[in-house]
Amino acid sequence: MAAAVEEAKKALVLDEVPVGAVVVYEGEIYARAYNLRETLEDPTAHAEILALRAAAEKRGSWRLDGMTLYVTLEPCPMCAGALVNARLDRLVFGAFDPKTGAAASLFNLVQDERLNHRLAVTGGVLAAEAQALLRGFFQARRVGSLRLRKNP
Repeated sequence: MAAAVEEAKKALVLDEVPVGAVVVYEGEIYARAYNLRETLEDPTAHAEILALRAAAEKRGSWRLDGMTLYVTLEPCPMCAGALVNARLDRLVFGAFDPKTGAAASLFNLVQDERLNHRLAVTGGVLAAEAQALLRGFFQARRVGSLRLRKNP
């Protein structure tokens, strides 16, 4: 999870929401990514999606069985669906996301028994560190927004 936190810090440099992800296979980092939605102007450029794409390209298959995704924030419904479709074995995430989390908080899509694949899930790993990055990012944006309104 520490490697995912380092990826999240890279997103901060680009003024992206600081979410980072790494895919691990056989104990080694297989792929890594961070949010690039603003940079790429792509609504699907979440850290999880980009990490899955990199892992699938490296493996030469969309089936990512035997792999674990570590991500600093609980996946949204889009990302949770992608994890299920990629056939990942396990998801480990940092901060819970009560507004859009689809692995525990709002939904539990990754373990829904109606689907043909389910993942093992561990949440809350390095949650305080991941949450601090997110809080700092959004506080800075709110302060910047207030400054813009006061000084047109």
